[in-house]
Amino acid sequence: MILRTATRRDLPAVIALLTDEEGVADPASVEVGEAYARAFADIDADPRNEMLVLDEGDGTVLGYLQVTYIPGLGRGGSERALIEGVRVRADRRGAGLGRELMVRAIERARERGCALVQLTSNKRRTGAHRFYDSLGFDRSHDGFKLTLR
Repeated sequence: MILRTATRRDLPAVIALLTDEEGVADPASVEVGEAYARAFADIDADPRNEMLVLDEGDGTVLGYLQVTYIPGLGRGGSERALIEGVRVRADRRGAGLGRELMVRAIERARERGCALVQLTSNKRRTGAHRFYDSLGFDRSHDGFKLTLR
């Protein structure tokens, strides 16, 4: 299994993971609209963001997450890593891929000097919550979101 930075070629597979959480969508059937292409380009160009994929070794994307490194004055001026969009292809869950993806992303944050890794997870994703608990994450805060559109 290869952990690597996502490329533009991976975008259909990443969109498939993010939009069809319970199934296995064919990336070839995914239309990459202008908004997706622009967002990918913006994230890719930002040195404080990483889009990471787990590649089976043949270019097949089995997992994805995005890490945003946030500077702050808390914790002695250290950066924190915000992990979002964690997904593993539905037919490959339960084999340790999500754990490998997260452990390696956490290690990248540690190597960068981050003092904290944080994430949010939808309240309905109880299986994901058990997974994050098993990785040592604490449910230390309540999260709030304000939808703007």
